Amino acid sequence: MRTPVALYLVALAVRVALLAHFPDPAYPDSSYYVDVARSLAAGHGFNVDVVWIFAEVGGRIPSVPTLPIPSNAHWMPLASLVQVPFIWLLGPTAVASALPFALAGALAAPLTWAIARDAGARPLVANGAGLLAAFPTLLTVFLVQPDNFGLYEPLVAGALWLGARGLRGDGRSFAAAGVLVGLATLARNDGVLVLGALGLVFLVDRWRAWRSGGARRPAIPLWAAVTCAVVAGLIVAPWLARQLAVFGSLSPSTASGKVLFIRSIEEWNSITTPATLDHLLGMGIGPLLVSRLGGLVSAATIFSVLAGGVILVPFILLGAWGRRHSPDFVPFFTYAGILFAFSGLVSAVHVPGGTFIHSAVALVPHASILALLGLEAIVGWVAARRRSWNGEGAGRVFVGAAIVFAALTALSSALATHSAWATRRDQEAAVAAALDAAGAPATDRLMSIDAAGYRYATGRGGVVLVNDPLPTIEEVARAYGIRWLVLERADSVPAAAPILRGEARPAWIGAPTLVLPDAAAASGGMPALALYPVCLEPSDPRCATGGVP
Repeated sequence: MRTPVALYLVALAVRVALLAHFPDPAYPDSSYYVDVARSLAAGHGFNVDVVWIFAEVGGRIPSVPTLPIPSNAHWMPLASLVQVPFIWLLGPTAVASALPFALAGALAAPLTWAIARDAGARPLVANGAGLLAAFPTLLTVFLVQPDNFGLYEPLVAGALWLGARGLRGDGRSFAAAGVLVGLATLARNDGVLVLGALGLVFLVDRWRAWRSGGARRPAIPLWAAVTCAVVAGLIVAPWLARQLAVFGSLSPSTASGKVLFIRSIEEWNSITTPATLDHLLGMGIGPLLVSRLGGLVSAATIFSVLAGGVILVPFILLGAWGRRHSPDFVPFFTYAGILFAFSGLVSAVHVPGGTFIHSAVALVPHASILALLGLEAIVGWVAARRRSWNGEGAGRVFVGAAIVFAALTALSSALATHSAWATRRDQEAAVAAALDAAGAPATDRLMSIDAAGYRYATGRGGVVLVNDPLPTIEEVARAYGIRWLVLERADSVPAAAPILRGEARPAWIGAPTLVLPDAAAASGGMPALALYPVCLEPSDPRCATGGVP
C-alpha cells in the first residue's frame, strides 16, 4: 500500500501547490460552477442570476426575461455539488471551492499505478506512469480549477479499468463500473460515451463467443452488463427528472439547436443566427465536411499538445500498437475511438473552443502507461543491439527523463498560465472596485463577455455580451435591465470594437467610468478593458457626465 499512498500524496502536493498559487476560478466554466455551488450552499437551489450563454434560456431572449434563472441547462451538476460541503465548512472562499477537486483529482496517480499493475507492467513503468498522472504536462494547471477536470479523469479512467477487469472474467468489477459511469455523466455529458464504450465491449465479447461456436465463453456475464447499465441509469435518473421538470427536456441547450446546428463557434454566442439543421446543411457539403475534419484534427492536436506534451505522443502510439489486442486496454481504446469520432462528427465546432480539453483529461492515466510501455519497448530494442547498453539501467534513465520532462513542462506552463489568469483576475477586481466607487448597488446588472466570472468577482449578476449587431445588444440590455457594460480587448465581439476604440458610442452607452490601458493603447490601439454605464432611460444622470477614466 505504500506505493499508491505515496503517489496520492505526490499528486495531492502538486495540486495543493497549484491551489496555493492561484486559488480562484479562472474562466467562465469554473466561475459558473462556483456561482451555482454558492447558491446551493446558501439554500437557493439550482438557480443563478447570470445568463452565461443564451443557449441556457432557449437560444434567444425569452418572452419573459428574468433573473435569476434555473441553472445547469447546459452543464452537469457534480462539479457544483462537491463544493457545497466545503463551502459549509470553510465559507464561500476560493479554497473551499478548489479543495474538493485537489482531493479527488489526486486519485488519478494511484489509479494509474493500479491500472498498470493489472496490465502486467513492470514496477518501473507502473510507478513512472503514476507520476506522469500526478503532473500531466500542460493539463496540470487545470486540475484544481473548480471544474470537472479533477472529477472526470479518475471517474472515467476507473470505469474503463473496471471494464477491463470484466473482460478478464471479473463480473463484479464490470457491474461496479456503472457507479463510476453514472458519476462521470453527472460530472460531464460525455460520461454517456463511457457507457456506450462499455456496452460496445460487451457486445463484441458476446459476438466473439458466438463466432467461436461454443469454443469460447463470454468473459462478461449478462447480469454484470445489465447491472452496470441499471446502476448508471439510477444515479443519473434524479438529475434527468429535474431537467424534465424544470426545462421540459433532458438536454435543454441541445434542444435549442445551439449545440448541434451552428456553423462556427462564433455562432454559439449569437441569438440572431439560426440554429437549425437547415442552417447547418446550408453551408454546403464541402464546408460541412471541412468543419468535421477540422474538429477531428483539433481534437488530436489538443490531446497531443496538452496531454502528451507533443514529445510523449510517439511513445503513446507505439505503446498502443504493442497492446492493441490486450484486454487491459480494449475499453480504453474503444472509448478513445468513440470520443474522437464524436468530436469530429457531432461537436466539431465546439472542439477548438475548449470542450475537448475537458474530455481529453480522462485519457491521461492509460496514455501515461502506454507512453512508458512504448518508451520501454524502444529502449529494449536498442539495448538488444548495443552491447554497451544495460537495458534495465537505460530504462530507468529514459523513464526518469520522461518524468522530469513532464514535471518541468507542468511547472513552466502553470506559471505562465497563472500569470495570464492573474492579469484577468486583477481586471475583474478593478471593475468591482470601480462599481463600488461609483456607488453601484449589488442589484445592478452587468453585461460582459463572461457573466459568470464577473458575478464571482463583483457579486453582481448579469448577461453575456451577445455576438450580434448593436441593436440586438441593446435589445438584450433593455430586456434584462442592464446597468453596466464591460468590454475587454482580449475577448469581445466585433460589434463592440468601435466602442472600445472610442470611435463610436450609441446614446444608451455613457462615457467610460473605468479604462485599463495596455501597451497597445499607447500606440493608438484599444485599451485592455473599459467599464461603461448603460443608460436605458434619458433621465439617467450617469450618461450626462463625461466619465472619469
